[in-house]
Amino acid sequence: MTNQAKNYGAASVKRLENSRAEITGSISNEIWEKHRAKAIKNINESVTIDGFRKGMIPENILIAKVGEMAVLEEMAELALGPAYLDIIMDNKLDAIGKPAIQVTKLATGNPLEFKITTAIVPEISLPDYNKLAQEQIKKQNPDDVKLTSEEIENTIKNVISATPHTKAPSDGSGGHSPDHEKTVPAEAREVVETNPPELTDSLVKQLGPFSNVADFREKITAMLIEQKRAEAKDKTRMKIADAILAQIPVELPEIMIESELHRTEAQFRADIERMGVKIEDYLKHAKKTIEDIKKEWRPHAEKKAKLQLVLNKIAEKEKLFPSTEEVEHEVKHVLEHYKDSDKEGAHIYAETVLTNEKVFQFLEKPE
Repeated sequence: MTNQAKNYGAASVKRLENSRAEITGSISNEIWEKHRAKAIKNINESVTIDGFRKGMIPENILIAKVGEMAVLEEMAELALGPAYLDIIMDNKLDAIGKPAIQVTKLATGNPLEFKITTAIVPEISLPDYNKLAQEQIKKQNPDDVKLTSEEIENTIKNVISATPHTKAPSDGSGGHSPDHEKTVPAEAREVVETNPPELTDSLVKQLGPFSNVADFREKITAMLIEQKRAEAKDKTRMKIADAILAQIPVELPEIMIESELHRTEAQFRADIERMGVKIEDYLKHAKKTIEDIKKEWRPHAEKKAKLQLVLNKIAEKEKLFPSTEEVEHEVKHVLEHYKDSDKEGAHIYAETVLTNEKVFQFLEKPE
């Protein structure tokens, strides 16, 4: 494919494997010569010569100092930026990452010739995602959201044993020792933990905002049901994602996988630090390097990047995008809970999360 445009003479695009494109082209002498004055100015501001103020060196003396080739190279750099943008727009290339630019001909009075290799977002053909989603929804197991009395009782026991209560041994003064964990023999503490106190209105009021035992049981049950529903929904969503991804064979450009690995690493480091542990100490204890861990993450990162590509494509096709108000509300939430986040990163994260949620809600709607 060959195109004519304002900032370049001609360009041909060849698609390569692994979602890359190779651009071969040229910029006419007339076009790239227009960048000479700016190139001279840029070099002038970066060179120091005794007897001249910075930026005020006469052109002939400056060129004698740095050489004509340095000027041509600066001109090429200035010309290639806008040319590259025009080429990817004219050829509708969804380029990502920093391109590799190689100048193949650089000479005064001649066209500037170049070769550019860039990663591009893979072109994918979406399957019947609605049909695939409904197939997985129909396979949902009703038992996934059923709650047994045993689960309720075990949760109640765990809540009681994990919360300090008034069944601590007496300190002899009618009260209870605040240091009983230190003073009571381990065997005695085990008896208390093995035989939790009787569930009474008085006890549940100490555990939280519960008015009585019945209220406590009702709220614990509601919490468990909600948790089961959330887990079942996540499980079904993953099956929907897997079913759609299985129909889309695509090789991702390395930059997309690396970008996902970078996000995973940043989250991992933040989580470790929030626990009060230095990343160096964690790695030493685990006897691994960060590169070892990233190798373990890679299959998941590749799958996640591929899924995001698919969700973005569905969102684009079905026009499923969050409103400005929704994004700003989520950005505010993110910045409140993650103080170190920058607003731009929080905005990208919020937009992605909200878009993904809209896509899954769309897929979950009955036909």
